Amino acid sequence: MVEYNDIIFEISRPGRIGSSLPESDVNKINLKDKLPMHLIRDIPAELPEVSELQLVRHYTALSNKNYGIDNGFYPLGSCTMKYNPKINEDVARFDGFSRIHPYQPDETVQGALKLLYELQEDLAVITGMDAVTLQPSAGAQGEWTGLMMVKNYHEQKGETRTKVLVPDTAHGTNPASASVAGYKTVTIPSNEHGLVDLEELKKHMDNDTAALMLTNPNTLGLFEKEIVEISKVVHESGGLLYYDGANANAILGKTTPGKMGFDIVHLNLHKTFTTPHGGGGPGAGPVGVKSKLIPYLPVPHIEKDKDHYVLNYNQPLSIGRVKGYYGNFGILVRAYTYIRTMGPEGLRQVSESAVLHANYLRKRLEPYFEAPYSQICKHEFVLSGSRQKKLGVRTLDMAKRLLDFGYHPPTIYFPLNVEECLMIEPTETESKETLDTFADTMIQIAKEVEENPGVVLEAPHTTIIGRLDEVQAARQPILRYTKEEEAVRENEVVT
Repeated sequence: MVEYNDIIFEISRPGRIGSSLPESDVNKINLKDKLPMHLIRDIPAELPEVSELQLVRHYTALSNKNYGIDNGFYPLGSCTMKYNPKINEDVARFDGFSRIHPYQPDETVQGALKLLYELQEDLAVITGMDAVTLQPSAGAQGEWTGLMMVKNYHEQKGETRTKVLVPDTAHGTNPASASVAGYKTVTIPSNEHGLVDLEELKKHMDNDTAALMLTNPNTLGLFEKEIVEISKVVHESGGLLYYDGANANAILGKTTPGKMGFDIVHLNLHKTFTTPHGGGGPGAGPVGVKSKLIPYLPVPHIEKDKDHYVLNYNQPLSIGRVKGYYGNFGILVRAYTYIRTMGPEGLRQVSESAVLHANYLRKRLEPYFEAPYSQICKHEFVLSGSRQKKLGVRTLDMAKRLLDFGYHPPTIYFPLNVEECLMIEPTETESKETLDTFADTMIQIAKEVEENPGVVLEAPHTTIIGRLDEVQAARQPILRYTKEEEAVRENEVVT
């Protein structure tokens, strides 16, 4: 069978129609009466014209080229690419959830509000917080929401604090969110064990510090053993401790950010609670807070009044609404289903298995790659390709080679404080057979670097597109189709 790699414009022919619509019963209007002239087209848009069958085959072919967790192993460190159980999808499609509208009166959607309320309560218990908002539609928006509550909290105390501390192992969204919230960021370096340098933290922790943003275990997959002392240092200066929940898969049922001394938590439901991940959304990044921050939660907040569920807008100190309606409801239904399916013991087993899998894979790979931190990890771990770099092969080359074996590569070059970093997270949902096959493949690539580096340097060999000129692709992206582009492609095929 010939592989299909056409752009939809290339199969377009004038007059082909892939739809059949009824006559419009809306009166036609003159656009010139409604829009300024510079917004009105002189000629029709150059859209593709294809039949329904062509359209179906085109997008089916594209979907078959996608790689996702349903296709194969996805060891993407810091992102927790775990399996999305199909029961979550079934429940989200129940008519009572999928066919309601956010403008319906509260009394007609009591079931949905009950689900949201119970999810808030479940997440509060899981994180050790006193209240949760489900509004934020992504982890990064959850960070910003939390930081806006931090700002309101300090302002209500008559304080104007201007900086947020961020470890050098933090997720990149942490300093970005702090900047968007109007703060300056100060980087706290790690010590030789890959943990927050407590003495450096003390130097920067002062009355101008609004918060420390931290995840535990950190982005190296290591547990911050001095977290209680870290919390004490932050709170003694009047600051707040913010928990990035990206790594919560490692602590479910074992401990909570609340017990560690955190004041605010955001959770990535797509990472820990098996909702769909990627594609630009929809996502969900609920935020939990301790009691002193409850007045600043976004509105409306879902509350229970006897046997009735209500939306409370009466919060004078609230930071306001951060997402339309009440959050990405379909995603929240999926997370709720997962939590209720697993139960407390199931969630605890998630963490135990995730940590076991990460350490098993780490021990299998450490003889073949540099291991900057050899202590027991939690849900993920980092290796370094510095040994291979001395032989002329970069971590990027090894990641490209993995594509030939049908794997999505792990995260590379992050965190930035590890040379030629490979960051691997196997998650709890993979079998030992999958882990062993992946480890065997990584070991084979490490041996190829020593014995036949060319095969790695020229990879990938089996993908539709080979090695890209990444600099040109970044600086001269082709963002729209033109006839000139078609001519260039045809010329490339000929030559």
